[in-house]
This record gives sequence, structure tokens and C-alpha cells, in this order.
Amino acid sequence: MIGINAGRITPYIFLFPAIVGLLMFKLYPVFKGLEDSFYAPSFLNAGKAFIGLQNYSFLFTDPVFWSSLKITLLFNVFVNPIQVILAFMLALLLNAKLKHIALFRGIHFVPVAVSVSTACILWNIMLSPEQGVVNSMLVGLGMEQQPFLTGAKQALASIIGIATWKGIGYWAIFFLAGLQEVPVSLYEASSMDGASRWQQFKQVTFPMMKRSITFVAVSVTVSNFLLFSPMYILTQGGPEHSTNVLMLESYNSAFLYSDSGRASAIVIILLLLTLSIVALQFKFLKAKH
Repeated sequence: MIGINAGRITPYIFLFPAIVGLLMFKLYPVFKGLEDSFYAPSFLNAGKAFIGLQNYSFLFTDPVFWSSLKITLLFNVFVNPIQVILAFMLALLLNAKLKHIALFRGIHFVPVAVSVSTACILWNIMLSPEQGVVNSMLVGLGMEQQPFLTGAKQALASIIGIATWKGIGYWAIFFLAGLQEVPVSLYEASSMDGASRWQQFKQVTFPMMKRSITFVAVSVTVSNFLLFSPMYILTQGGPEHSTNVLMLESYNSAFLYSDSGRASAIVIILLLLTLSIVALQFKFLKAKH
């Protein structure tokens, strides 16, 4: 009886550190943020005053909030499918049996190894409207210089490009792991039945990759909804608020304007929005058995 009880308890003993970490670093900040969203800065009452849902009502009448929400959704509508599709295509290339493919597998991971801040600084130099490498190449080809990060119509697209360059190598690793777990016997059987490469991809590869696609799609969504460092480093939310996403607006509220209540309310709304989209992704991308 003691041995049976010990066997039941053992898994929970090993899971205990992970559960404690989850409670401390994941769930507690969420509940703390929810609590802070009901308060506003005050010189009385220990520095903050309870105002209930006023932070949320103020946000819903704030044009800056709605502009940030629009930019956030627009950013994710483009960057998420672009990253997933390109990462999947890159994984197919990495999985191919080509000469020197091992060398390419190492090179493709270089953007991932570069820190976000370093990558942003490098791209800021290269996209400079004055002496940037990219504009110099355009001028050399007889084209006009482009205000990649300084023009309201191009700044968000430029950041989408930088985020994609930085992220697809990382997400391709997960796709590559999924591709390498597809049984070779399935390809051999479909080949014997006369299936073409495209038919093998549609009938074998893609169905077997549903779990990997779901994982990457959800992870990309969560990551990009919370992304704000390129906007902060490269454009500070400008020009003309064209790159002012919700996370950057929350950061500015907390650290520039010392309004932790408004910042927390923005984060809670962003969390609910992200969870809703992730739930829809699980519903439509769930692998069928």
C-alpha cells in the first residue's frame, strides 16, 4: 500500500517545481494585472485609488487605444501567416536531402541567434534614408530612396519584414522536427500508388503536420501579439502612430506616464483578445484522428 501511494505521489513531486513556477511567473502576474486595472494613480491612499471599471471605459472612448488596437490587428493579420508559411517552406528545404544542407541548416539559424535589439540596430542602419545599404542599392539601380522606417505608409511593413527575418528560422526548427517524424513508409506507399510530389505533400505531409502547424500558429500568434521591442527601438510607435501597437501603448502608459492602471487594463484586453484568437486557431487547426 505504501509503495502504491508513493508511486502516485512521485509524479507530483517532480511536477511541483514547474507548478510553483507557473503560479509565480504566469498566473500571479495575470491576476495582479487584473487587480491593478481597477486602480488609478493617486497622491492619497498609498499612491493609488480604486476606480472600478473606469480604466476600461476610458480606453473604449480613447482614440489612441482604438488606433493601437487597429495597428496591432493589422500587424498580426499580415505577420502571422507570412511567418508560418515561410517557416514551413524553409523547413521543407532544410529537410531535403541536398549537398551541404548541414551547412545551410547552421547558416539559417544566424538571425535567431542575434538578439532583437542588435537586429533592430543593424536594420535601422541598413534602412537609413541617407546612407543605408538598402537605399544605396536602390539608388544604384536608378530607383528613388525609400523612407522605410520614417514614412507612415512603410514603417509597419518594414517592421513586419524585420520580424519575419528574425522569426522564421526559429519556427522552421519546429516544422523540421515534425517533418522528420513523418514515417518514410507512407511516402514509399504513396509512391508505389503513383502519387506525385504534390499529391504526397497534400495527402501525406500536410495531414501529418497538423499538430506542428497548430503549435507554431498558436506560438507565432502569442509571440507577435506581445511583440513591441522593434517598434520601441526603431520607431517609438511612429511616425504618426503608424506602429504604435497595444503592448507599446501599455509600456508607455506604465513607464512614461506612470499610469499602471491604464497599462494593466490594456494588457488584460490584449490577453483576452489573444486567448480568443488562440481558441479559434485550436478549433480550426485541430488535428482530426
